[in-house]
Amino acid sequence: MERNQTKAQPIHTALFISDLHLQQSHPKTAHAFFRFLQQHAVHTEQLYILGDLFEYWAGDDDIGSEFNRSVIDAIRKVADAGVRLFWIGGNRDFLAGEGFAQATGAICLSEPHVAVIAGQRIILAHGDAQCVDDHAYIEFRNQVRHPEWQKQFLAMPLEKRKAIIEGMRIDSREEKQVKSSAVMDVSAAAIADLFRKTEASILIHGHTHRPARHDYIIRGRNCQRYVLPEWDFDGVTIQGGWIAIEPDGSIVRVETDATNLLSA
Repeated sequence: MERNQTKAQPIHTALFISDLHLQQSHPKTAHAFFRFLQQHAVHTEQLYILGDLFEYWAGDDDIGSEFNRSVIDAIRKVADAGVRLFWIGGNRDFLAGEGFAQATGAICLSEPHVAVIAGQRIILAHGDAQCVDDHAYIEFRNQVRHPEWQKQFLAMPLEKRKAIIEGMRIDSREEKQVKSSAVMDVSAAAIADLFRKTEASILIHGHTHRPARHDYIIRGRNCQRYVLPEWDFDGVTIQGGWIAIEPDGSIVRVETDATNLLSA
């Protein structure tokens, strides 16, 4: 996949990543992300970050922390190199707002977003909104995505917000222990409805941590759903990767390992 080309002739038309869950306690994953930006993202026309870049984002007033600043500065270098950056917030970092966009140079997209890339009509989403069989989560999602809730939450002191988020993370881990994998996955009906409403033939999303390609026939159209992988270079099993769209419209799933992105 790697070819020796100049920035004027990008290797890829677009790259897509999600679910890196970057945090200071996972330095190898952060290092792998920085290497991805340096080795791959600068050689594309467009980079789409489809949510959960951070383990959590308490608000744009946390941009100044040393770790968050290092991530934002690394992304900004890609934008300054001429790559168009696009952002969709995930369930962990949906509070990233205008301050985050200005600092990184990213364009914030509404969800779901339909883009035409290399001649293909593509739906882009984080993926959690399509997990409609998890009724408790969808109810929670609707609450925290409401502008009034966000206004009240962001008015709290930053440290209090972080404490609340930590409590939510603990509750979420406990709930996952008793929920079935089917309930926490996207709904087939929700996916089919998304294809019908948008008249697109390709969907790229993250969230479920189940990287794969799924094929459908919707109203006589062949449709494909691509699921992005979770990144983890600090655990026992190294995992990560992205999706690339080539100039001819072909789609490549790239699953990476420590050999590439953990080298010094």
